[in-house]
Amino acid sequence: MKSEEIRKLTTEATDQLIAALREGRSETLTHFLAAMAQFRRYSLGNIMLIAAQKQDATRVAGFRTWNRLGRFVKKGEKGIVVLAPIMRRKPERPDSLELKKSTNPVRFRPVYVFDISQTDGQELPAICDVSGDPREYPRRLSNFVVGLGIVIEYSADIAPALGTSAGGKITLLPGQSPAQEFVTLAHELAHELMHDTERRNTISKCVRETEAEAVAFVISQAIGLETTSAAKDYIELYRGDATLLTESLELIQSTANSILEGIGAEEESSRAG
Repeated sequence: MKSEEIRKLTTEATDQLIAALREGRSETLTHFLAAMAQFRRYSLGNIMLIAAQKQDATRVAGFRTWNRLGRFVKKGEKGIVVLAPIMRRKPERPDSLELKKSTNPVRFRPVYVFDISQTDGQELPAICDVSGDPREYPRRLSNFVVGLGIVIEYSADIAPALGTSAGGKITLLPGQSPAQEFVTLAHELAHELMHDTERRNTISKCVRETEAEAVAFVISQAIGLETTSAAKDYIELYRGDATLLTESLELIQSTANSILEGIGAEEESSRAG
């Protein structure tokens, strides 16, 4: 496969992803968002309380919330204490008997939540669904990343994120399948190549995530992995769409081309031919 063929492949892959995005939100993503809406946002104080009581907690919710999601707290599990605000009700007007909730809490009361690891039941909807055999390409991609002077580390502390990148260092969540880890590393490498400090400050997170996932999708398609639904859902999760992807198309394709050449796609295809 020559450079021209790689360019053709990236064009076809991005066209496929654009077409998928134009079809609208998938049923998988709809179910995922509905489930995630059940989880409330916690204040910094409560996050610290959770971490102090269960350092490996990744997703917490109350007993009833878990039940609504088809999961049940295991017998004997100890709840994690967080503080819930109690709001004072006051009249709408001085002469009115109607009450409304104040925006300022009067006091706090302890309530109990449980981490997903303390529950059993139905699996939560997920949008990561990568299938296929990456063969020797995870090793090739790792070597390429390290050759660029980028450090690769593994840490369970980044959960539930699968990967992060920060100016010359990529951190991966251990325990991923070879195919998923390949896609994650490709995504984080795209961030490193496309989103340096100067450009990062001029574009939104939506743009950054759309570009990085599109690059990962092209590379995955090139080595024979099936990631269409996962890539589409990920981009839509960050409110990206076909229009945004099209606007970044040239940069996405050039970045994907350089990575494919860097991991020896040309050499491999030449031997196969």
